[in-house]
Amino acid sequence: MPKLSTRLQRFRKGSPLSFRLLAWIILFSSVFTLIASGIQIYSDYRKDLSQIDNRMKVVESGYASSLARSLWALDQKLLQTQMEGILSLPDIVHLRLKIEPDSELVMGDIDRGAQTRSHSFSLVHQGDEMFKLGELTVTADLGRVYEEMERKVGIILATQFLKTFFVSILIILIFQHFVTRHLSSMADYARDFSLTNLSRPLVLDRPDTPSNRNDELGRVTEAINQMRERLNDDLERQERDAAEIHKFSKAIEQSPSSVLICDRQWRIEFANQKFTQLTGYDAKSILGNHPGSLGEGNVENRESRHLWQSIRLQVQRVGVWQGEVNSVRKNGERFWEQLIVTPIKDASGQATGYLILGEDISIRKRYEQQLLRQANYDILTGLPNRMLALDRLKLALAQARRENTLVGVMFLDLDNFKHINDTLGHDAGDNLLVEAARRISSCLRGTSTVARLGGDEFLVILPGLNGADASYQVADRILKTFSPPYILNGQEVFVTTSIGIAIFPTDSDNSGTLLQHADAAMYQAKHKGKSSYAHFAPEMTEVSHERLQMESRMRRALELNEFELNFQPIVHTDSGNLCSVEALLRWNNPTMGTVMPDRFIPLAEETGLIIPIGEWVLEEACKTAVSWKEITGRDVGISVNVSPRQFRDPGFTDIVMRALSNSGLPANQLELEITERLILDNSIETAEILRQLDRAGIRLSVDDFGTGYSALSYLKSYPFDTLKIDKSFVQDVMKEPEDASLVRAIINMAHSLGLRVIAEGVEEEAQTHFLKQEGCDFSQGYFYSRPLPARDFESWLKTNQRVQI
Repeated sequence: MPKLSTRLQRFRKGSPLSFRLLAWIILFSSVFTLIASGIQIYSDYRKDLSQIDNRMKVVESGYASSLARSLWALDQKLLQTQMEGILSLPDIVHLRLKIEPDSELVMGDIDRGAQTRSHSFSLVHQGDEMFKLGELTVTADLGRVYEEMERKVGIILATQFLKTFFVSILIILIFQHFVTRHLSSMADYARDFSLTNLSRPLVLDRPDTPSNRNDELGRVTEAINQMRERLNDDLERQERDAAEIHKFSKAIEQSPSSVLICDRQWRIEFANQKFTQLTGYDAKSILGNHPGSLGEGNVENRESRHLWQSIRLQVQRVGVWQGEVNSVRKNGERFWEQLIVTPIKDASGQATGYLILGEDISIRKRYEQQLLRQANYDILTGLPNRMLALDRLKLALAQARRENTLVGVMFLDLDNFKHINDTLGHDAGDNLLVEAARRISSCLRGTSTVARLGGDEFLVILPGLNGADASYQVADRILKTFSPPYILNGQEVFVTTSIGIAIFPTDSDNSGTLLQHADAAMYQAKHKGKSSYAHFAPEMTEVSHERLQMESRMRRALELNEFELNFQPIVHTDSGNLCSVEALLRWNNPTMGTVMPDRFIPLAEETGLIIPIGEWVLEEACKTAVSWKEITGRDVGISVNVSPRQFRDPGFTDIVMRALSNSGLPANQLELEITERLILDNSIETAEILRQLDRAGIRLSVDDFGTGYSALSYLKSYPFDTLKIDKSFVQDVMKEPEDASLVRAIINMAHSLGLRVIAEGVEEEAQTHFLKQEGCDFSQGYFYSRPLPARDFESWLKTNQRVQI
């Protein structure tokens, strides 16, 4: 031990590195030993506890049934014997048996303060019924486990510490022999090193072997000796550095970015050629000036100096400034410039000047402004779009709260816009929207906002109102501006608008609800007859809610088989014989009852649900028509209405042909009724679809003729077979001479074009006589039969079997 102490003392004095290394090795080895020992001891402890837990579970699995039988048989002696057997197991020191309902049997003792572990399980008798007889609690003493753990702690710590200590001493002795004595030699050589003794190399006191030359000490020795050689090359290196500086100077001069170099006082010392090209200032003329003082005398220059003051403060605080600046050229032209300003620092980190890099980003800014406008404004009308309108509405509401004023929100929808779009084409619809936007804007003051929300919907925001009457006045002005006709595709078209009004804060205090209320009021205005406005009332939300409910229910109506077809016969006017049948859609909803088409078809067209609904109607109508042949013995034609939205679906023709193929109905037994407004859309697609259907042998009919624009010239351009006179003309044919003349003219015109004529809405016998006299081919209406469900119509067929095709 004295020799070891002496050696350690020598380490302390002569080799501080070795002593510190010894201390760190002992420290970290001890910590690692403690952690490893702790993990091992804890693992053994958990293993002992697991054995005790398993033993108690074995007691449950091995004794539960036998104890239950003994307890059921009230065999106290056997029960006691079994519990003594359990108590004899290792570590088990106490048993407590709770016997239902209130008895208890205890065996064994638990020392006060002892660490224990318990496990309980129920004793159950299973017969016809299950009875709980009691509960046994088994307690194990953990004293043996803790004694074992304490013994292991002492042994493991003692052995590990001694092993770690002696291994550390051995490592230090080896490290001192192979490393630290050579480090001392290197330190002595470094103290004597100077430019006067570069000829003496560093040599260590150890064999010159390949392994020694390649270890760390050998590489450090070689590096020091190489450093001696590099000192002789300083002059050459300085020359190379000068060449590099010249090259960098050329690179800065020819840089595609403008470069300014300023001194500590921000006086310009250098400007490259790109700066001159970009700004028009000659490099020599601006030397010594501040970058923010160029063009002094302009109002903008004061703002420039203020900007550069902010730049200087940020560069000093953060170390760099980067941003976009609206700069001015020498000729006064403004341009956007991306600037990066950084300090030029010396070896001590002090700023000796400043580097300013600039790039012309005017083109990029124009693109950004264009994108920003596209993101916030409607491309067609130039009005704010939905996103910008909602932002302005929120700002208007915030200002109204501060100033205690009102804000009017108006929701506008163009009446019959879809009709215009369908008949005159999308270009005419776009022109209509542009002109409507101009007319609405002309009715507003400067602080108001008009925005296009999409389609034919517009939003008007009226801030700073003193009363709701002011919004009514604006609505009146807008309605009046819509009175003059629009000139679309060379013809006059009258378009009106419906306006819904909601007022902040009387109708709502948040933007979302305010818009919903204005929308509900707009639908109320449409119900009033269009070209009108309505102020929101609480009951309107019920109408809006009903519309949402109808849409939701309609989306599941096909899946739930809520749609059905009614059928109304079409007969020969002169004989009354059945010619064909029109299929009419009905919706039977458990909540709403029977819903007529005029209520749900417009909503179906608006939401696109008309496509799957129309496909179902075609399939069902064709199948039903085929089934009638068994009743009549002859083919019975079927007529199906087609909406413009269906007709323009890319797969419409395929849907029709698939319905015919699936049902087996001949093509000439199917007639498609197309609205008059559809044929006014004189597009290539419309003509081609009609010709495809005609080539397939399908009959085509113009429905509700006379209610639209009555574009008679189109009738001979398309392959129609039949023309249907709207019931609004037929019902007054015996009362109104004008209607009689109009019906007579339609019949004569259709016959001259080779078309057959069907009169709808025939309800009186006198009407049949008039139509027969005028040569109307077919008739349809309540006089012959109301629309009937499929089963009732089959009964009608059986009693009216005069079928003539």
